[in-house]
Amino acid sequence: MAAKGKAGQPFNIVIVGQDGRWGYEAAVFAASLRHSDPGFAGRLFVAEPQPGPLWATDPRLQDSNLRALLADLGAEILPFDSQRFGSDYPYGNKIEALLALPEGEPFVFFDSDTLVTGALSDIPFDFDRPSASMRREGTWPEIELYGPGYTATWKSLYDKFELDFDSSLDTGWPDEYWQRYLYFNAGWFFYRCPRAFGQRFLDYATAIRDDPPAELVCQSLDPWLDQVALPLVIHSLGGGRPGPELAGLDGDVTCHWRLLPLLYARESDRAVEVLETVTAPNKIKKVIKAHEPFKRFVFQGRGARARALFDRADLPKREKAIRNTLKRHRLWMR
Repeated sequence: MAAKGKAGQPFNIVIVGQDGRWGYEAAVFAASLRHSDPGFAGRLFVAEPQPGPLWATDPRLQDSNLRALLADLGAEILPFDSQRFGSDYPYGNKIEALLALPEGEPFVFFDSDTLVTGALSDIPFDFDRPSASMRREGTWPEIELYGPGYTATWKSLYDKFELDFDSSLDTGWPDEYWQRYLYFNAGWFFYRCPRAFGQRFLDYATAIRDDPPAELVCQSLDPWLDQVALPLVIHSLGGGRPGPELAGLDGDVTCHWRLLPLLYARESDRAVEVLETVTAPNKIKKVIKAHEPFKRFVFQGRGARARALFDRADLPKREKAIRNTLKRHRLWMR
């Protein structure tokens, strides 16, 4: 029996795991899923890029203890080949991994630096209407003084793929304000078929990278390429901004923590509780402490020191200010 979404649809979960911090994060994700949603009966895939000409080093999980832990937590390691991305743009893993998933089976993708803090099985996903995370800042495009504005920049992309631009706008926001335009964090997204979504994502991302509209001449696409292409993909497949039924994502049900210093600085007491609970068993602790930030922040007290620096009810509005405070206190690690 698989986990159920809207109308009783089963769904799979996919995260990316590769050598380095991503693999240890994947283990913590898997542990938090089993802890917070024991009723989840779907498949959890840890997509693993395979070595090839686009990788400078072997990207596979090198820690045999980590591989064994993932299996013990019920995760299935899913190898995939990198055809268009690799070392130069590892964020492309989330795109190419989708093409290795079972065709026609609804999926939810999460970044590996995510905790499950509630019953994910209870989220009523509508897999016919894709959506993605709105936990983002106005990071792209960066508007130059004499360059194209938000409307011209985004419209050039919709025109490139023959998409209707006007229907993507949130007219509750004023013209030339970043939130008027469809823009997501790529920390989670979903659809009814991973291969259809992945192929569209791959096509759009590579077309933007290789042949960008003239309006993008002053814009950086590294690391923003996935977040530039994602709204176009979702809009083209009949999706859009998430509705209130998905509020548990980036809320009570999941937490995209990104980096451990940021987790301790700004995330909820529930998120910290889940992190420290699921990493406490010796079989997990002895594996993930091989990753230095987990060892220092979770097991050696740096997390508590970082948390004491901030009032969660009155955090700085910009993440940069949080980072700078942590750096001043020598509590910043990636």
